[in-house]
Amino acid sequence: MKSNVSNLAYDSVGISEQENGNRVSLAGDTYPVGKVTFLDLYPMSFDEFLTGIGKSHLAELLRTHLLQEPLPQIAHDQLWDLWKYYLIIGGLPEAVDIYRERLENPYEAVQAGRRVQRDLIDTYMADIAKHSGKTNALHIERLWRNVPVQLARALDGSASKFRFKDAVPGFHGYERLSSPLGWLESARLILRTSIVNRAEIPLAGFARDNRFKQYFFDVVLLTVITNIDPAHILKYDYGRYKGYIAENFVAQELSAAGVRELFCWEGRTSEVEFLLETPSGIIPLEVKSGWVTQSKSLNVFVERYRPQQSIMLSAKNVKICGSRLRIPLYAAGRLVKLLLTQKP
Repeated sequence: MKSNVSNLAYDSVGISEQENGNRVSLAGDTYPVGKVTFLDLYPMSFDEFLTGIGKSHLAELLRTHLLQEPLPQIAHDQLWDLWKYYLIIGGLPEAVDIYRERLENPYEAVQAGRRVQRDLIDTYMADIAKHSGKTNALHIERLWRNVPVQLARALDGSASKFRFKDAVPGFHGYERLSSPLGWLESARLILRTSIVNRAEIPLAGFARDNRFKQYFFDVVLLTVITNIDPAHILKYDYGRYKGYIAENFVAQELSAAGVRELFCWEGRTSEVEFLLETPSGIIPLEVKSGWVTQSKSLNVFVERYRPQQSIMLSAKNVKICGSRLRIPLYAAGRLVKLLLTQKP
């Protein structure tokens, strides 16, 4: 994994055979029809991270386990610990490469990875300024850096609806901010999760442009921009942000697995973090960052919509309780293949 590979891993709009530079987005370019192949590229997923650091046996176990019975406890414990390292190292191949080369000194490996990640953030800021114009770049950067602020506004540790007021000083309402928000989404620097209040197919039919949540395209940038010390992540002790980071990770894994649009359900007093449209209908995904797996919101959703199955992601090992499947957070990327291949 060389640096040119890490550059390509974060080019997320379009790549032609003639281009190999590191760009966020290109304004004003034209492409000859039929001459360009577009690729959707994402940060390394958790199982790819495992392969990248030499844990191929765990990656293979994660990819092939049917999630119908618990993983071997020793494997679950190892995967949980490595998942916390993933939250520190992230999916940038260069950072993963540096970490792998310094495994004998984890502290040095983490610090070296942090330097790469901060350089990446600076590079994106420079690219935003280069390709979007000075004034627009200022609004885009403020919106991007505002994502952690937005996440922190919820008191229950769950990501909240994006609020337009004060996101950019002097700009109020979706109409004023739709252009810079659209730029960030087109560049795949943020992941939009539309909020719906009806869980019916098609979910997109109940989404509104101005009701959504935002996550970073790579969860590690959330930990870097918010200056969460890696030691706190390894101890799993960083307050309410555990919830936001867990949700961001799941959003990232779902996107990398091929989910094109993300949806969240909100009732009057309840919320389910993600919904998936499957051949069996809409399946709710509840995200818990720790070991407490009671969920009033998921129970409300199940009572109202009677889904064939419901999913809870948490720190616990696999367990099936009737129609509810509980799986570890680190296995979120398996859900798409698991659910989309089920028969109605």
